[in-house]
Amino acid sequence: MLSIIEQIKQGKLWDFHGGIHPAENKDLSNKSPIVNAGIPQELVLPLKQHIGSKGDIIVAVGDKVQKGQPLTQGDIAMCVPVHAPTSGTITAIEQRTTAHPSGLSDLCIVIVPDQQDTWCDKTTYADYEDRDPAELIDAIRLNGIAGLGGAGFPTARKLQGGLGNVDILIINAAECEPYITADDRLMRDYAEEVIEGVRILRHIISPKLTIIGIEDNKPEAIQALEQHVKEDDNILIRVVPTKYPSGSSKQLVKILTGREVPSQSRSTSVGVIMQNVGTAFAIKRAIIDGEPLIERVVTLTGEAFKERGNVFAMLGTPIAYLLDKFGYKADKKHPRVIIGGSLMGFTLPHSNVPITKMTNCILAPKRKELPLHTYEMACIRCSACADVCPSSLLPQQLQWYAKDQNYEKCEEYNLQDCIECGACAYVCPSEIPLVQYYRQAKAEIWARSQDEINAERARQRFEAKQARMDRDKAERENRFKKAAETRREEMAKTGGDDAVAAAIARVKAKQAAAQNEKPEVKPAVAAAIAAAKAKQAASAQGATSETLPDNSEMAKLREERKRQARERKAEKEAGESTASASSNDSKKDAVAAAIARAKAKKAQQASEQKAPVADSVVENAEVDPKKAAIAAAVARAKAKKEAQQAQSESESTSEPVAETEAVDPKKAAVAAAVARAKARKAAQQAEAQSEVTPEPAAVDPKKAAVAAAVARAKARKAAQQAEAQSEVTSEPAAETEAVDPKKAAVAAAVARAKARKAAQQAEAQSETTPEPVAETEAVDPKKAAVAAAVARAKARKAAQQAQAQSETTPEPVAETEAVDPKKAAVAAAVARAKARKAAQQAEAQSETTPEPVAETEAVDPKKAAVAAAVARAKARKAAQQAAKEQQNIEED
Repeated sequence: MLSIIEQIKQGKLWDFHGGIHPAENKDLSNKSPIVNAGIPQELVLPLKQHIGSKGDIIVAVGDKVQKGQPLTQGDIAMCVPVHAPTSGTITAIEQRTTAHPSGLSDLCIVIVPDQQDTWCDKTTYADYEDRDPAELIDAIRLNGIAGLGGAGFPTARKLQGGLGNVDILIINAAECEPYITADDRLMRDYAEEVIEGVRILRHIISPKLTIIGIEDNKPEAIQALEQHVKEDDNILIRVVPTKYPSGSSKQLVKILTGREVPSQSRSTSVGVIMQNVGTAFAIKRAIIDGEPLIERVVTLTGEAFKERGNVFAMLGTPIAYLLDKFGYKADKKHPRVIIGGSLMGFTLPHSNVPITKMTNCILAPKRKELPLHTYEMACIRCSACADVCPSSLLPQQLQWYAKDQNYEKCEEYNLQDCIECGACAYVCPSEIPLVQYYRQAKAEIWARSQDEINAERARQRFEAKQARMDRDKAERENRFKKAAETRREEMAKTGGDDAVAAAIARVKAKQAAAQNEKPEVKPAVAAAIAAAKAKQAASAQGATSETLPDNSEMAKLREERKRQARERKAEKEAGESTASASSNDSKKDAVAAAIARAKAKKAQQASEQKAPVADSVVENAEVDPKKAAIAAAVARAKAKKEAQQAQSESESTSEPVAETEAVDPKKAAVAAAVARAKARKAAQQAEAQSEVTPEPAAVDPKKAAVAAAVARAKARKAAQQAEAQSEVTSEPAAETEAVDPKKAAVAAAVARAKARKAAQQAEAQSETTPEPVAETEAVDPKKAAVAAAVARAKARKAAQQAQAQSETTPEPVAETEAVDPKKAAVAAAVARAKARKAAQQAEAQSETTPEPVAETEAVDPKKAAVAAAVARAKARKAAQQAAKEQQNIEED
């Protein structure tokens, strides 16, 4: 069986899966020879014009550079330096838009040419056959040569990977993509230099066979190459059928050798290395002429160009400069400028994009020449894309996964094997831009892989740091341990002991001794502590006994209140039942009401008699003043409670009486007059008792003064309550007397006369009462002043209550008597009498209260006079307010 090389020499060719035959359109630009594009006004050189990493910038803004001078440098094989295409000045190092499908910007060096085109020093290798291949590979790298077929892979790195591993060298001259004719014209015009570059590659790699693969649509180039190939060069020129994409690396290897490159592998894995025709030409210029890669052949084609052809354009030349120089006329509706061919190229965002090492064509088509893509439609699963795929992939599946961003599935379906030839999109009836989906998915997968690589690198660095720290820690511990052992040995030799160990032992011994020792307590100290505790307990007990009062009396008082509340509830229920039954027998109801009122007055008198007794008990309690004060407060509270109960009983009793007396108005009027007389008599008796009670308080004049003031306040309050009861009782009487107005007028006049007489008696009593108080209070003026202040406060409260009663009482009378004018007159007279009585009471209280204050404040007569004047002014003001309110009521 013949070997692969023998079969190739016999002219055997193979084929690859799929492929298409689009319109070539190469005649637009391959008719004229290559020309020089000239020097533009500005050159923009991206730092990265290849696959790999950027170089380090070795120039600065403002530096003057010469043609061929390196601008960047790098020490790794995947880093390709950038050189100055011409002499000039560096004006900026900044971000500019680069020739990439994404349209993103990158760091660029901007040079303004000086139009001198001055070369720097060159390094040539004319005797390359005598040079070591490694030296030549390094020279190729330093001259910045990368693959000019479109991929941009660093040539030096590819040659290093093929040393000793390949037996076939293939020169790719197929140039299968439509519109592009750069390699075709280069082989026609510079065939000798191309063949010389192939010889340099043969010298470096030393393959068994060298093949130049070229399509059959380039007869002139084939003829030019055959003229410069010698018999001892061992170079075969193989013409292959025209089919797109036969110029791809894997596909051309399959056509010429029959070997299939594995997935995600390079051609060197099957013993084949491939270089482009333009790369061979650049290698010849770099090794023999000493010229770095600073320019390349670019095809200018498309109907929008007036002058179409191929030019030598300096790297960094703006595309706008070429468009202007070669007569570009943009389409009116859809102007487009494409870098690359019609199938693998991409549209530029704008024309200020520089020429790079991978730019082989500028296509400016018109709308009719290259129709725009219409709207994308849904896939119809026709499998046309899978039939033409040269990599035997499933484009429709890849498009679905890429669109869904399911990148794991994309990798599972070998997306990385896609060469982005565009054959699938060319035949798609739904006009789906499949290549765009693949490019986007590849970029995302690459970004994720870079993140994973960076994370792994960071993890490795962290683990290395931790290992180093652990190693340093172990070394320190070992050093300390060795130092301690050495110290012990030296101490043992000198007969001493380890000082550190001895100190630690002493500290531990002291701590153990301190824990075992029990504190000794001296007898004197123990006795002092016991005495202090006993004093503290005694003081706490004494404070408790002093501060905590005897609450037994208060508990009894609460029980008494509960009992009285129950009795009131029962009486109220009985009163209601009595009111319901009173309609049958009015005389019996009236008698029962009179009896109830008599009982209430009797209970009130009894409670008032208990109050002075409680005060005398407080005064006589000289044994314990605190307990006496508490007992007096309890007694006063009881007296007030009984007075209120009696008052509430009399009020509750008077209501049903008023209702029942409606049958006989004459009897009701008589009963009301009797009730008023009894109320006044009870008030006079209460005042007389309050006057007589303070006399036995001569034992302690201070306490006697306080008790007298309290008694006067209680007497006034009882009198006011009695008058209020009599007024409430008189109201229903006034209502019932509406039958005879004359009798009602007589009764009102009698009531007014009695009210005036009661007021005069109260004034006379209040004038005579303060004298003993003044005599007793002369002992301590400060306490007397306090008692006077208390009396003034109570007087103000009584005046306010009188005003409130005068305001609230006439309203219901006025409302109810609106029906009969006679009743209204009677009610007005009653109201005026009540107002005068309240005013007289307020004046009497204000006159009687300040007198003892003035007498007790004998220490400072000026203050006493001021206080008396203030009290009188307040009393007059209260009387005036009551009179004004009464006038308002009468006018209404």
